Amino acid sequence: AVVSTQSTGMEALSAGADISMIGQFGVGFYSAYLVADKVEVHSKNNDDEQYIWTSSAGGSFTIHQDEDAEDVPRGTKIILYLREDMTEYLEEKKLKDIIKKHSQFIGYPIKLQVEKEREKEVSDDEAEPEEKEDDEETPKIEDVDEEKEKEKKKKKIKEKYNELEELHK
Repeated sequence: AVVSTQSTGMEALSAGADISMIGQFGVGFYSAYLVADKVEVHSKNNDDEQYIWTSSAGGSFTIHQDEDAEDVPRGTKIILYLREDMTEYLEEKKLKDIIKKHSQFIGYPIKLQVEKEREKEVSDDEAEPEEKEDDEETPKIEDVDEEKEKEKKKKKIKEKYNELEELHK
């Protein structure tokens, strides 16, 4: 059970075990099921195929080779399928606070994919679709000034993009 696992881990730490070994005792992993119905762990060793471990916390799990794997040299990706009542954990600020609070003993970088905004300068005709005239029969007189055509008006728009932000080094 979790209690015996935690106590075994704490005993090992008090006996002088390396703090970076705390992960082998499973401390904290099962907390994923407090917020998720299902957990997937995608794992890839340098010299092996990529595998996916999947469980819905009922004591059973499956492991299968990831046939559709991205070409990743090595690493682990954990996917939590959140319960409907746990959507607060999708908020960037909430995730950053949790990572900051609980990553002090982690010896690896932690990155979070975040959505950011930047201003981008575009010409007016790129930013807004042209408006069509309702009255097409009325003749329209326009001054054609070549320099004004070349100097299209610029407009700043906000563009969204995704970026990996390193939260823990």
